[in-house]
Amino acid sequence: MKTTLSDRLSLYLPIVLMGLLALGSWWLVRSAPRPLAAQAVALPENQQDYTVEDFSTQQFAADGHLTSQIWGQQARHYLQADILEIDQVRTRSQGAQGVLTTTSAQRGISNSDASEVQLWGTAKVERHYPNGKPPMVLEGEFLHAWPQLERLRSHLPVTLTRGGSRFTGNSLEYDNARQVALLQGRVRGHIEAPKRTR
Repeated sequence: MKTTLSDRLSLYLPIVLMGLLALGSWWLVRSAPRPLAAQAVALPENQQDYTVEDFSTQQFAADGHLTSQIWGQQARHYLQADILEIDQVRTRSQGAQGVLTTTSAQRGISNSDASEVQLWGTAKVERHYPNGKPPMVLEGEFLHAWPQLERLRSHLPVTLTRGGSRFTGNSLEYDNARQVALLQGRVRGHIEAPKRTR
C-alpha cells in the first residue's frame, strides 16, 4: 500500500504546528519587556508617617495597674528617625516606691521606647513623694531626661525647688539614683530653715 503526499502531510502537520507554536511562544517571551524591579519608597528623615490629634495614651503593668499616661494636642511620628514629637505634652507616671512624676512642656520629643525624652518650652518636672516629703520641682526652657536611668540634664538655666528651698543655675546635671543635683554657672540659692519643734 502506497502512502500519498496528503497522508504524509497529515502525519507530520501536528508536529510542525506544535514546533511553530513553541517557537512563537519563545519569541514572545524574549521580546516582551522585563518587569520593573520593586523599589522601596524612601521617606526623607523629616517626613511624617502619621499624625494624631488631641490624644491620650495609658500604659499598664503586668498586674493591671496604671503606670503612666501621656496627653498631647498633636503628635507627629517621623519614620526614618523613629521619634515622636508632641505639642503641649503632659505625662504622669507612678514609680515602684510610690513616687509620682509629672511633666509638662510646650513640645516634647521622644525616641521609640521613651528611654530618652526632651522637653522644650516652659518645661517642668515634678516628683511627689508618698512619705510626706515636699515635692521636688525642676523648671526651665529645656530639660533632657532619661527616665529609666532617673537622670536629667539641661544646658539652659534651670530652677530647682523643694519645699521652701529654691536654687537656680545656668545648667543642671541631676542623678536621682545617686541623689545628686549639680547646678553650674551663676548659681543662686535659698535654703529654708528647718522648723523648730518645742
